[in-house]
Amino acid sequence: PSAQGVGSARIGRLGGGCARTSASGPATAVFAGTGRHVVTPPIAGWVVVTGERIRAMRWWDIPQVHDIEVECFPDDSWSIDQFWRELAGATREYFVAVDDDYAVVGYAGVFVLAPDSDLQTVAVRSDRRGQRIGRELLDACVHVAKHRDATSMMLEVRSTNEDAIGMYEEFGFQAIATRSGYYPDGGDAVIMRRRPLEVSP
Repeated sequence: PSAQGVGSARIGRLGGGCARTSASGPATAVFAGTGRHVVTPPIAGWVVVTGERIRAMRWWDIPQVHDIEVECFPDDSWSIDQFWRELAGATREYFVAVDDDYAVVGYAGVFVLAPDSDLQTVAVRSDRRGQRIGRELLDACVHVAKHRDATSMMLEVRSTNEDAIGMYEEFGFQAIATRSGYYPDGGDAVIMRRRPLEVSP
């Protein structure tokens, strides 16, 4: 796996991202491309992020999410079927960021099995990077991990991705080890951990 800059990241290929806290209560689900809002109740086990920017990923988001996936991770993109399986997983939580036109501009996912959690993926569309969208997405992942009783979060990032490493350090992650030759091209991965988990102010 390989990260494509600070705007895209995945466990084993993490690049960058972050997010904001979520709140209880109903979530505003936006049907991508229709401009139509539908209020949906929280799903058991989910922390629902309300507002116009960040919300839980739903099946109808997958085509747009996959387009960003292919853009950010051309060498090892997840298939549409893989995203369906991820959404179905009881230990997975996924979020999307949507713009004013209800288009998906970024997404992130986290694996949670308390007391541990692992950031699975973070990606932001190339034309929307540098707008704190990745940070907001990561905050959503941290929040839901805490809600599910995780006390730490792990990630792996390419050792040459200095921008991403710097951002994660600012976000409270610390490098704890290196995996030599982790990536298919022989690149090394830095293992980072955030403990305890705290949501950004």
